[in-house]
Amino acid sequence: MTLKASLYFAKSLIFPKTEKNSSARKSLYGAIICIGLSVVPLIAVISVTNGMINGMTERIIGLSSSHLEMRVANGIEETKSVQKFTAYAERFAGVKGITAVYPEVTISALAVGKNIRTGAYIRGVSDDIFSRNESFKTLFELIDGKADLSTGGNTAIIGKKMAETLNLHAGDTFRIITTKKSGTVVVPKLTTVKVGAIVTSGYQELDELWIFIPIQTFFKSFSMENADFNVLLETENAFSPRLVAIQRAVKKVAGNYANVYRWEQVNSARFENFSSTKVMLVFIMMMIVLVASINISSAIVMLVMERRREIAILKSVGATPRGISLSFMLTGLFCGFSGLCLGLPVGLLISVFSNQLIRGLERLVNLFTDVRLMDPAYYLQTIPVQIPVGQIIFVCAGTLVLSFLMSVLPAVKAGKEKPLEALK
Repeated sequence: MTLKASLYFAKSLIFPKTEKNSSARKSLYGAIICIGLSVVPLIAVISVTNGMINGMTERIIGLSSSHLEMRVANGIEETKSVQKFTAYAERFAGVKGITAVYPEVTISALAVGKNIRTGAYIRGVSDDIFSRNESFKTLFELIDGKADLSTGGNTAIIGKKMAETLNLHAGDTFRIITTKKSGTVVVPKLTTVKVGAIVTSGYQELDELWIFIPIQTFFKSFSMENADFNVLLETENAFSPRLVAIQRAVKKVAGNYANVYRWEQVNSARFENFSSTKVMLVFIMMMIVLVASINISSAIVMLVMERRREIAILKSVGATPRGISLSFMLTGLFCGFSGLCLGLPVGLLISVFSNQLIRGLERLVNLFTDVRLMDPAYYLQTIPVQIPVGQIIFVCAGTLVLSFLMSVLPAVKAGKEKPLEALK
């Protein structure tokens, strides 16, 4: 039996001229629909999780740890004044591979509003960081006021969540409580600051405690005993394999009074959580595809039972078991391919319009109750839509392979049918 004959028989199994309403054919079409329905959430999950994780990663790198984070020991001569610390940070701009340097001093504190207080993370940064740092310019969304620290004084830029908690608007004042030593006693220190702007990165878990103030104001207003001194270093590419070599070069210049960490080292626990969540979601979706592909096996079994007489006639005129089996395998492969043709475009459409669909579902659900499907406390407010072409090709190939494998056993049994018993 030639390949052409196997293909022709497979075509007659898929598109018969008679028996169009057979149970086996309905089961075959049902298997196609099941494959299509299982592919839709798989494509959507891969695209949405990729966009979500990449968006979170971009914000963590650009707004928090930068590509490299150097933690400088407190108490050394270079941290005694803002001028010395800034000059110390600028030394690393000459390291090969470093494109930008941002000195930063941080401290944990309490922020006190009109009627409530909350924890805060004070970041003393360069007064031009919101205009000089590309990530700060593009990833922060301005909610109120003007994101400019160059006016000096006790101006602060705060996150949207903190502004909501403390009921603050641009132009309002609030107090920051830190501590200082008075002799041998630790006493609270109150600093009044003015809200210059309210911003959000779209990822509340990252920026809900941030208060940005000019680094000069930080040195004047807060005790340096409990402060952390950092130098954030940018390179051309945070994902470059050269990042390790640049890290070593920076460490060599820094000496023994500073440690240098790559962004994935600083946030290792968070990124492991992202990866494990994505793997688990994709695994569950693949299990759905696997269960759906089992329908192909049952449909092929029913098709073999209906076509026993045709198989017997073909064998009696010279058809080989291998050729018969190949025809049924191609039928199973066609089911998988047809399911992909149905499910792939729908899954891609859902991925592209995921933000609109989520907002629409929220409005519908909120007619009866108050629910946030994409709570910014845990997710990005807006999902960056990214279609991972390589992963989608892998999913398509995996679906076709599963469809083919599920048809192997019934196809082999079809090839072993005995013509005499079938004709009797």
